[in-house]
Amino acid sequence: MKFKLLLVSILLVGFLAACGSDGEDQTADNSASAEETTDVVTTASIVDNADAFADAVSENGTWIIAALNDLTIDEEVVVSGEFYDKDDSANDIYRKIAAYTQDDDHNITDSFTITVPKLTVQSENLNFQGGTLQGDVYVEANGFQLHETATVDGNIYFANADVEATAAIDGEVTGTVEVQ
Repeated sequence: MKFKLLLVSILLVGFLAACGSDGEDQTADNSASAEETTDVVTTASIVDNADAFADAVSENGTWIIAALNDLTIDEEVVVSGEFYDKDDSANDIYRKIAAYTQDDDHNITDSFTITVPKLTVQSENLNFQGGTLQGDVYVEANGFQLHETATVDGNIYFANADVEATAAIDGEVTGTVEVQ
């Protein structure tokens, strides 16, 4: 009986030793592995004030800017920088100003007005969607889009005919749309 108990104890110790750590720090290896496999996380820049909006549309901002309420900016705003759809460089160059909130099914639940004396667009493929931009828009980059759910309460001026030819104006414009 003592022999069986001794044999079981030796086997148990051997089994536990084989399954145990080899003395190396496994934590570092696990975290490095996790970092390598983590997908890119994209987030919108959620804005509720003029300064946050100006920062979000700058070249250091994000690919999508979502307003939570009406905004009034007292000075010119420049939308600049190169961004990609879903913040993934494998996707097309794209930028979006979402002047609305939506439900889980992507239906617009509330639209907002962004008031600015002048909005200059220097980011390619900017899509203004779901609300009203009150002020004049000066488009210097290709691919400007005014979504069918959006309004520009002002004028849209294009830097040249080539830039105008790449634009899609599906929303309402209360002023003129022209090359300046």
